[in-house]
Amino acid sequence: MTRYRKQDPELTRRKFINAAMGGAAAVGTLSLVSALGSAKPVFRLTPALAPPMAGDVLVHADPSRYGEPVKVSDLGLQLVRAWPQGKDKNGDPVIRDQDPTSVLAIFKYPAGQVQEPTDLNATIDGQIVAYGDRCMHAGCNVGNNDQQPGLMNCPCHSGQYDPKLGGKVIGGPPPAPLPQLPIKMDGDKIVATGFFLSRPYGYTKEEDWKAYTEQVKEVLG
Repeated sequence: MTRYRKQDPELTRRKFINAAMGGAAAVGTLSLVSALGSAKPVFRLTPALAPPMAGDVLVHADPSRYGEPVKVSDLGLQLVRAWPQGKDKNGDPVIRDQDPTSVLAIFKYPAGQVQEPTDLNATIDGQIVAYGDRCMHAGCNVGNNDQQPGLMNCPCHSGQYDPKLGGKVIGGPPPAPLPQLPIKMDGDKIVATGFFLSRPYGYTKEEDWKAYTEQVKEVLG
């Protein structure tokens, strides 16, 4: 009597079919997950979620003055935080405060201190500059440098920036400068003339930021 039992061909065939079906199901599930993961989400944008755009008025973010237009007399070497204020489809004012990436830091420097790589054409009289106020390292809000007025420190990981030099990184781990917002005067109001000039926090590539701004223009422009 042989030590080995002869395998039933029918059982072998069934095992093969079941294994094949299980493998196909697993592959199908994986393909579905991959497809869903790579699918672009539906682009939903409201005026309050939009980034700073041309025509937006810069208004105070501080709760004590929330929504008041920022005036030149408010500015100096200590940053003033602001939100962009645009309009909804009915033309009513809307503060774009639903995306933290839209928060801004505004400074005013003595004449001659603001230099390249700042885009001087995007400043007011070469003295007033505006930047996105989220650190390019981990997205924390950047604050004043108490020892050196006019510079910026990130409280999370000690990133340091110089707004006089295009938001340049001068210390710590940030991988890129703060994004400059182009601005101008419109009467006594400070107004954005376009989107951030470079990618803000949350965008790893410039082309991703440009693609997003194109979508914004299509939806809200």
